[in-house]
Amino acid sequence: MGIVVGSLVVIVSVLGGFMAHGGQLLAIWQPFEIVIICGAALGAFVIANPRSTVMKVGRSIPAIFKAGPYGKDRYLELLRFMHALFAKSRKEGLIGIESDIDDPQNSELFQAFPALLQDASTRTFIQDYMRLIIGGEMDAFQLENLMDVELETHHHDVAEPGHALNRVADALPGFGIVAAVLGIVNTMQALGGPVEEIGQLVAAALVGSFLGILLAYGFVGPLSTALSQRGEEEAQFFTTIKTCLLASLRGYAPKVAVEFGRKSIPSKLRPGFDDLEAELKAERR
Repeated sequence: MGIVVGSLVVIVSVLGGFMAHGGQLLAIWQPFEIVIICGAALGAFVIANPRSTVMKVGRSIPAIFKAGPYGKDRYLELLRFMHALFAKSRKEGLIGIESDIDDPQNSELFQAFPALLQDASTRTFIQDYMRLIIGGEMDAFQLENLMDVELETHHHDVAEPGHALNRVADALPGFGIVAAVLGIVNTMQALGGPVEEIGQLVAAALVGSFLGILLAYGFVGPLSTALSQRGEEEAQFFTTIKTCLLASLRGYAPKVAVEFGRKSIPSKLRPGFDDLEAELKAERR
Protein backbone atom coordinates (compact mmCIF):
# COMPACT_ATOMS: atom_id res chain seq x y z
CA MET A 1 0.00 0.00 0.00
CA GLY A 2 2.81 2.42 0.85
CA ILE A 3 4.40 1.94 -2.57
CA VAL A 4 1.12 2.68 -4.36
CA VAL A 5 0.39 5.75 -2.23
CA GLY A 6 3.95 7.04 -2.59
CA SER A 7 3.87 6.60 -6.37
CA LEU A 8 0.58 8.47 -6.61
CA VAL A 9 2.02 11.31 -4.52
CA VAL A 10 5.01 11.56 -6.88
CA ILE A 11 2.80 11.62 -9.98
CA VAL A 12 0.28 14.11 -8.58
CA SER A 13 2.99 16.40 -7.22
CA VAL A 14 5.02 16.50 -10.44
CA LEU A 15 2.17 16.69 -12.93
CA GLY A 16 0.04 18.88 -10.69
CA GLY A 17 2.86 21.38 -10.24
CA PHE A 18 3.52 21.36 -13.99
CA MET A 19 -0.13 22.02 -14.84
CA ALA A 20 -0.43 24.67 -12.12
CA HIS A 21 2.15 26.72 -14.00
CA GLY A 22 0.18 26.46 -17.23
CA GLY A 23 1.80 23.33 -18.60
CA GLN A 24 -0.07 20.96 -20.91
CA LEU A 25 0.12 17.22 -20.30
CA LEU A 26 0.25 16.45 -24.01
CA ALA A 27 3.52 18.38 -24.20
CA ILE A 28 5.27 15.79 -22.02
CA TRP A 29 3.63 12.77 -23.62
CA GLN A 30 6.54 11.62 -25.74
CA PRO A 31 6.19 7.84 -26.27
CA PHE A 32 9.39 7.57 -28.33
CA GLU A 33 11.39 9.07 -25.46
CA ILE A 34 9.85 6.47 -23.14
CA VAL A 35 10.79 3.69 -25.56
CA ILE A 36 14.40 4.92 -25.78
CA ILE A 37 14.89 5.32 -22.02
CA CYS A 38 13.01 2.27 -20.76
CA GLY A 39 14.20 0.01 -23.58
CA ALA A 40 17.85 0.96 -23.09
CA ALA A 41 17.54 0.54 -19.30
CA LEU A 42 15.95 -2.89 -19.71
CA GLY A 43 18.62 -3.98 -22.17
CA ALA A 44 21.42 -2.82 -19.87
CA PHE A 45 19.76 -4.60 -16.95
CA VAL A 46 19.67 -7.88 -18.88
CA ILE A 47 23.30 -7.46 -19.98
CA ALA A 48 24.55 -6.71 -16.47
CA ASN A 49 22.81 -9.51 -14.60
CA PRO A 50 22.60 -13.30 -14.92
CA ARG A 51 19.27 -14.80 -15.83
CA SER A 52 18.69 -15.96 -12.25
CA THR A 53 18.90 -12.38 -10.96
CA VAL A 54 16.63 -11.09 -13.73
CA MET A 55 14.03 -13.72 -12.84
CA LYS A 56 14.43 -13.00 -9.13
CA VAL A 57 13.78 -9.30 -9.66
CA GLY A 58 10.74 -10.14 -11.77
CA ARG A 59 9.32 -12.28 -8.96
CA SER A 60 10.26 -9.85 -6.20
CA ILE A 61 8.69 -6.66 -7.55
CA PRO A 62 5.04 -7.87 -7.41
CA ALA A 63 5.67 -9.27 -3.91
CA ILE A 64 6.66 -5.90 -2.41
CA PHE A 65 3.22 -4.51 -3.18
CA LYS A 66 1.87 -6.95 -0.58
CA ALA A 67 2.40 -6.90 3.16
CA GLY A 68 5.72 -8.41 4.23
CA PRO A 69 5.55 -12.02 5.46
CA TYR A 70 7.73 -11.39 8.51
CA GLY A 71 5.40 -9.51 10.84
CA LYS A 72 4.95 -9.74 14.60
CA ASP A 73 2.59 -12.73 14.31
CA ARG A 74 5.12 -14.63 12.21
CA TYR A 75 7.86 -14.02 14.77
CA LEU A 76 5.54 -15.08 17.56
CA GLU A 77 4.79 -18.34 15.76
CA LEU A 78 8.51 -18.94 15.27
CA LEU A 79 9.26 -18.45 18.96
CA ARG A 80 6.40 -20.74 19.93
CA PHE A 81 7.71 -23.42 17.57
CA MET A 82 11.27 -23.13 18.82
CA HIS A 83 10.05 -23.43 22.41
CA ALA A 84 7.99 -26.52 21.57
CA LEU A 85 10.95 -28.06 19.74
CA PHE A 86 13.39 -27.41 22.58
CA ALA A 87 10.92 -28.57 25.23
CA LYS A 88 10.34 -31.86 23.43
CA SER A 89 14.06 -32.43 22.98
CA ARG A 90 14.60 -31.85 26.71
CA LYS A 91 11.81 -34.18 27.66
CA GLU A 92 12.45 -37.01 25.18
CA GLY A 93 16.08 -36.37 24.27
CA LEU A 94 17.42 -35.41 20.86
CA ILE A 95 16.47 -38.85 19.53
CA GLY A 96 12.86 -38.00 20.38
CA ILE A 97 12.74 -35.19 17.81
CA GLU A 98 14.69 -36.98 15.10
CA SER A 99 11.53 -38.20 13.35
CA ASP A 100 10.08 -34.67 13.44
CA ILE A 101 13.19 -33.24 11.82
CA ASP A 102 13.45 -35.98 9.19
CA ASP A 103 9.76 -35.92 8.19
CA PRO A 104 8.18 -32.58 9.10
CA GLN A 105 5.18 -33.12 6.82
CA ASN A 106 4.02 -35.98 9.05
CA SER A 107 5.17 -34.42 12.31
CA GLU A 108 2.53 -33.26 14.78
CA LEU A 109 5.05 -30.74 16.06
CA PHE A 110 5.48 -29.06 12.66
CA GLN A 111 1.83 -29.42 11.71
CA ALA A 112 0.88 -27.28 14.72
CA PHE A 113 2.66 -24.38 13.00
CA PRO A 114 1.35 -24.34 9.40
CA ALA A 115 3.02 -21.09 8.26
CA LEU A 116 6.44 -22.41 9.22
CA LEU A 117 5.73 -25.82 7.70
CA GLN A 118 4.85 -24.21 4.36
CA ASP A 119 7.94 -21.99 4.34
CA ALA A 120 10.45 -24.32 2.69
CA SER A 121 13.54 -22.15 3.20
CA THR A 122 12.91 -21.64 6.92
CA ARG A 123 11.99 -25.27 7.48
CA THR A 124 15.09 -26.49 5.66
CA PHE A 125 17.35 -24.15 7.63
CA ILE A 126 16.00 -25.52 10.93
CA GLN A 127 16.20 -29.12 9.72
CA ASP A 128 19.80 -28.82 8.56
CA TYR A 129 21.13 -27.44 11.83
CA MET A 130 18.99 -29.62 14.06
CA ARG A 131 20.44 -32.66 12.24
CA LEU A 132 23.93 -31.41 13.07
CA ILE A 133 22.92 -30.85 16.69
CA ILE A 134 21.37 -34.32 16.92
CA GLY A 135 24.50 -35.82 15.39
CA GLY A 136 26.52 -34.16 18.16
CA GLU A 137 29.59 -33.72 15.97
CA MET A 138 29.83 -29.92 16.33
CA ASP A 139 29.97 -27.66 19.36
CA ALA A 140 28.25 -24.27 19.61
CA PHE A 141 31.30 -22.34 18.37
CA GLN A 142 31.70 -24.50 15.26
CA LEU A 143 27.98 -24.43 14.53
CA GLU A 144 27.88 -20.65 14.87
CA ASN A 145 30.73 -20.29 12.37
CA LEU A 146 28.92 -22.52 9.90
CA MET A 147 25.68 -20.58 10.36
CA ASP A 148 27.50 -17.30 9.78
CA VAL A 149 28.88 -18.59 6.49
CA GLU A 150 25.45 -19.72 5.29
CA LEU A 151 23.69 -16.58 6.49
CA GLU A 152 26.24 -14.36 4.78
CA THR A 153 25.55 -16.17 1.51
CA HIS A 154 21.81 -16.03 2.14
CA HIS A 155 21.90 -12.31 2.93
CA HIS A 156 23.84 -11.67 -0.27
CA ASP A 157 21.26 -13.62 -2.29
CA VAL A 158 18.23 -11.80 -0.88
CA ALA A 159 19.93 -8.41 -1.29
CA GLU A 160 20.86 -8.95 -4.95
CA PRO A 161 17.47 -7.94 -6.48
CA GLY A 162 17.60 -4.59 -4.70
CA HIS A 163 21.19 -3.97 -5.74
CA ALA A 164 20.45 -4.91 -9.35
CA LEU A 165 17.49 -2.53 -9.53
CA ASN A 166 19.49 0.22 -7.87
CA ARG A 167 22.05 0.00 -10.67
CA VAL A 168 19.23 0.56 -13.15
CA ALA A 169 18.14 3.64 -11.19
CA ASP A 170 21.70 4.98 -11.36
CA ALA A 171 21.75 4.52 -15.13
CA LEU A 172 18.35 6.05 -15.94
CA PRO A 173 19.45 9.73 -15.85
CA GLY A 174 22.18 8.82 -18.33
CA PHE A 175 19.69 7.19 -20.67
CA GLY A 176 17.53 10.30 -20.29
CA ILE A 177 20.48 12.33 -21.59
CA VAL A 178 20.82 9.91 -24.51
CA ALA A 179 17.17 10.46 -25.39
CA ALA A 180 17.62 14.23 -25.05
CA VAL A 181 20.68 14.24 -27.33
CA LEU A 182 18.79 12.29 -29.98
CA GLY A 183 16.00 14.84 -29.66
CA ILE A 184 18.49 17.66 -30.20
CA VAL A 185 19.77 15.88 -33.31
CA ASN A 186 16.23 15.90 -34.68
CA THR A 187 15.92 19.56 -33.74
CA MET A 188 19.10 20.48 -35.61
CA GLN A 189 17.78 18.76 -38.73
CA ALA A 190 14.64 20.88 -38.54
CA LEU A 191 16.43 24.24 -38.31
CA GLY A 192 15.02 26.67 -40.85
CA GLY A 193 11.57 25.16 -40.56
CA PRO A 194 8.51 26.54 -38.73
CA VAL A 195 9.21 27.85 -35.24
CA GLU A 196 6.34 25.76 -33.83
CA GLU A 197 7.92 22.56 -35.14
CA ILE A 198 11.32 23.43 -33.69
CA GLY A 199 9.73 24.24 -30.35
CA GLN A 200 7.99 20.88 -30.26
CA LEU A 201 11.24 19.06 -31.01
CA VAL A 202 13.13 20.94 -28.30
CA ALA A 203 10.35 20.16 -25.83
CA ALA A 204 10.52 16.47 -26.75
CA ALA A 205 14.29 16.47 -26.19
CA LEU A 206 13.94 18.07 -22.76
CA VAL A 207 11.29 15.53 -21.82
CA GLY A 208 13.92 12.82 -22.29
CA SER A 209 16.07 14.23 -19.49
CA PHE A 210 12.99 14.84 -17.36
CA LEU A 211 11.76 11.26 -17.70
CA GLY A 212 15.15 9.71 -16.99
CA ILE A 213 15.54 11.68 -13.75
CA LEU A 214 11.91 11.17 -12.66
CA LEU A 215 11.99 7.42 -13.27
CA ALA A 216 15.32 7.09 -11.43
CA TYR A 217 14.54 9.07 -8.30
CA GLY A 218 10.76 8.86 -8.20
CA PHE A 219 10.14 5.19 -8.96
CA VAL A 220 13.01 2.78 -9.69
CA GLY A 221 15.29 4.03 -6.90
CA PRO A 222 12.58 3.76 -4.22
CA LEU A 223 11.58 0.33 -5.55
CA SER A 224 15.17 -0.87 -5.21
CA THR A 225 15.24 0.39 -1.61
CA ALA A 226 11.97 -1.40 -0.87
CA LEU A 227 13.40 -4.64 -2.32
CA SER A 228 16.52 -4.29 -0.18
CA GLN A 229 14.44 -3.72 2.95
CA ARG A 230 12.36 -6.81 2.18
CA GLY A 231 15.56 -8.82 1.85
CA GLU A 232 16.83 -7.47 5.17
CA GLU A 233 13.58 -8.55 6.84
CA GLU A 234 14.07 -12.10 5.62
CA ALA A 235 17.72 -12.08 6.70
CA GLN A 236 16.74 -10.91 10.20
CA PHE A 237 14.20 -13.75 10.49
CA PHE A 238 16.96 -16.30 9.91
CA THR A 239 19.21 -14.53 12.40
CA THR A 240 16.52 -15.00 15.05
CA ILE A 241 16.41 -18.74 14.31
CA LYS A 242 20.20 -18.88 14.65
CA THR A 243 20.07 -17.11 18.01
CA CYS A 244 17.49 -19.54 19.39
CA LEU A 245 19.36 -22.63 18.19
CA LEU A 246 22.69 -21.51 19.62
CA ALA A 247 21.17 -20.59 22.97
CA SER A 248 19.56 -24.03 23.24
CA LEU A 249 22.79 -25.76 22.21
CA ARG A 250 24.64 -23.91 24.97
CA GLY A 251 22.32 -25.48 27.51
CA TYR A 252 19.78 -22.77 28.24
CA ALA A 253 16.24 -23.81 29.15
CA PRO A 254 13.68 -23.62 26.30
CA LYS A 255 12.04 -20.52 27.74
CA VAL A 256 15.38 -18.74 28.09
CA ALA A 257 16.55 -19.85 24.63
CA VAL A 258 13.51 -18.32 22.93
CA GLU A 259 13.99 -15.17 25.00
CA PHE A 260 17.45 -14.87 23.42
CA GLY A 261 15.71 -15.09 20.05
CA ARG A 262 13.05 -12.57 21.03
CA LYS A 263 15.69 -10.03 21.98
CA SER A 264 17.27 -10.34 18.52
CA ILE A 265 14.02 -9.29 16.78
CA PRO A 266 13.79 -5.64 15.62
CA SER A 267 11.88 -3.59 18.18
CA LYS A 268 9.04 -2.70 15.81
CA LEU A 269 8.31 -6.41 15.24
CA ARG A 270 9.31 -7.85 18.62
CA PRO A 271 6.49 -9.54 20.56
CA GLY A 272 6.25 -8.35 24.14
CA PHE A 273 7.47 -10.61 26.93
CA ASP A 274 3.93 -10.89 28.29
CA ASP A 275 2.55 -11.72 24.84
CA LEU A 276 5.00 -14.58 24.41
CA GLU A 277 4.44 -15.79 27.95
CA ALA A 278 0.67 -15.87 27.39
CA GLU A 279 1.09 -17.86 24.17
CA LEU A 280 3.40 -20.39 25.84
CA LYS A 281 1.03 -20.82 28.79
CA ALA A 282 -1.88 -21.36 26.42
CA GLU A 283 0.01 -24.17 24.68
CA ARG A 284 0.71 -25.94 27.98
CA ARG A 285 -2.98 -26.15 28.83
